Amino acid sequence: MLPNINTDVVEMTPHFQFAHSVDCVIFGYDKGILKVLLIESDHPDYKGKWSLLGDLLRPNEDLDAASYRVLRERTGLTDMFLEQVKSFGEVNRHPAGRVITTAYLSLVNVRDHQLKSIDNALQWRPVHEIVTMAFDHKLILDNCLAVLKHKIQEEPIIF
Repeated sequence: MLPNINTDVVEMTPHFQFAHSVDCVIFGYDKGILKVLLIESDHPDYKGKWSLLGDLLRPNEDLDAASYRVLRERTGLTDMFLEQVKSFGEVNRHPAGRVITTAYLSLVNVRDHQLKSIDNALQWRPVHEIVTMAFDHKLILDNCLAVLKHKIQEEPIIF
């Protein structure tokens, strides 16, 4: 329960009618090629398309905890650092309704991480080959790629 807020008003207020999700953008460096880990979309509107690893937040879950849960549940990975990058909140970005997502990124050596596909197919795809994706995930990917490029120039992350 929220402190000092009339919960009757909160339940009737339309701006409390939305969901929040997290998307994990896992970049992998493999034999000189920058790749991104994608999952086959399970949403009926995007059948046959690839998407980032993501899910809705659970009611009592923090953003950072949700990102690690998504990574663990979708890939079996538990041993990497995720950095929060940006939130995306365009009004019609999800066909099911109003969803705001927070993107996280990581850069790994592909050969150092063994994936365990639990639900849908997982695939490392070269970033330069990706043209379209489910939802607005190409926009999210492009934003995270720009952040990664800046980090590589400014910080010793590839070492």
